[in-house]
Amino acid sequence: MAVEAKLRRRQEKAQQEAEAAAGAVKGAARASAARAKQGGGNKAPRQGNVGNGEVRIIGGQWRRRRLPVATRPGLRPTPDRVRETLFNWLGQDLGGWRCIDAFAGTGALGLEAASRGAAEVWMVEQDAALTGQIQQLQQQLGANAVRVQRGDALAALKQAAPGHWHIVFLDPPFEAEQLFTPALQAAAQAVAADGFVYLEAPVAWEGEALAALGLQAHRYLKAGNVHAHLLRRLPKAEPAV
Repeated sequence: MAVEAKLRRRQEKAQQEAEAAAGAVKGAARASAARAKQGGGNKAPRQGNVGNGEVRIIGGQWRRRRLPVATRPGLRPTPDRVRETLFNWLGQDLGGWRCIDAFAGTGALGLEAASRGAAEVWMVEQDAALTGQIQQLQQQLGANAVRVQRGDALAALKQAAPGHWHIVFLDPPFEAEQLFTPALQAAAQAVAADGFVYLEAPVAWEGEALAALGLQAHRYLKAGNVHAHLLRRLPKAEPAV
């Protein structure tokens, strides 16, 4: 009798465990269905963020100003944390600097540079609507140091005066992989010997690939899907005597 009682208790326990497991599965399924109904579900993370409708100037004369920007798939304003880190790397004050913001998008990087005293900010954007929006922001802020141009960023970089610019911001669309190498190559020519190239990319760029373009890593940060690089020109080799 004692053995039969043990077997019965074991069967009852097994049945309870099976019922609990089944309940957990049903609960997970209900939660998943609820997320899907609300527009969430188990979707994979998007590769390109959609802006939240505004960017915030972090430092300088327009500090804390919130500026409206377009929201559309693939438009990816540089996150506040990344911009703050970048301008910490640069020393906060860009008084007198000459800057290019190629692939300007929302204009967040170029306007941040202008807010911090840059003497010249050349912003290039191919999209007509985004170009118009940056021009509106420029007028709204009275940003006289900013020049906005609608056009091809690569062509603009190749036409830029060699060695003239203190920093070149590069933030191409992440899905346009073919733009990264020529943009870095052109930026390396445009930037001054003691200047910087700032790059946002979906992957980390490392020593050998950068060296082939005449650049080297100076600072690096990964934030979410963004790999942020502050680069410098490689010193030119001294001619053999």
